[in-house]
Amino acid sequence: MKKIAVVILNWNGAKLLERFLPSVLAYSEQATVYVADNASTDNSVAVIKAQFPSVKIIQNEGNFGFAKGYNVALQQVEEEYYALVNSDIEVTENWLQAPLSIFDNEPNIGIIQPKILDYKNKDYFEYAGAAGGFIDKFGYPYCRGRVFDTIEKDNGQYDDEQEIFWASGACFFIRKAIYQTLHGFDDDFFAHQEEIDLCWRAFNLGFKAKYTHSSVVYHVGGATLNESNPKKTFLNFRNSLLMLAKNLPEKKMFPIIFARLCLDGLAGIQFIFKGKFVHCWAIIRAHFAFYSLINKTLKKRNRSSLENYYRSQSIVYRYFVQNGTIFE
Repeated sequence: MKKIAVVILNWNGAKLLERFLPSVLAYSEQATVYVADNASTDNSVAVIKAQFPSVKIIQNEGNFGFAKGYNVALQQVEEEYYALVNSDIEVTENWLQAPLSIFDNEPNIGIIQPKILDYKNKDYFEYAGAAGGFIDKFGYPYCRGRVFDTIEKDNGQYDDEQEIFWASGACFFIRKAIYQTLHGFDDDFFAHQEEIDLCWRAFNLGFKAKYTHSSVVYHVGGATLNESNPKKTFLNFRNSLLMLAKNLPEKKMFPIIFARLCLDGLAGIQFIFKGKFVHCWAIIRAHFAFYSLINKTLKKRNRSSLENYYRSQSIVYRYFVQNGTIFE
């Protein structure tokens, strides 16, 4: 059996599979390639069987989203390492070599992210992960190469191997043993920020995440749910609050969540001024959904939540007040 499994979660992505599976198969000779299908209603499964017969198909019984979709599918995957890859990712030659070497030689590293560049503009980093993720003291995620909506050109400034706080779910390497120890992604998240939550839980248990520039992939981004969709707004705001309630140190939990609720209110007002009323309503719904899940979420807390989870004091202040648009 091969050491690593490349597992692509798919829902109605037949066209994406036709476009991107060839690169995965061409450059993943060290891996077993799986497609985990979330009960697609298009011809995804037929396309795989006809055009990519070497790919193993795992058929989930429903559209379980990203979190539960992977949790259910990975129960059927035996390889030692997982490479969880979006269906809109183009991989490159030797993309598996560095992650395999790190896992084999650095037992303290549990999670790895490659360099993620923009498929549509290949000289630039891609929003969802760039060169590795961090969060600020209020739980706002940002990346080396991407702070809020400002995305850097790849000039080799992040050509290194660097410990990070979170790895992008677009292309996410993790040891099977650690995934199982953490019980995988949180099903309640459905999609969005579940990978940050998983990395935070790993961090609280002493596992480390790492970025490597020696593995490069290109990501389309927004192929399943784009930024204009209010469902994405709902999931991002709700899941961010759930993540904070699960992982923050106890003494910081209430003041930081209260601050985030207030900042979310300001974001909602901004949406109103922009005429994006459905997104403001999505934030309101996200808050009520958070309240409905708070008791269940608090029961998931790990009492060993660590203090030094954030890298900068406040990325919001630095970005919007000090005009700090580049990662420092």
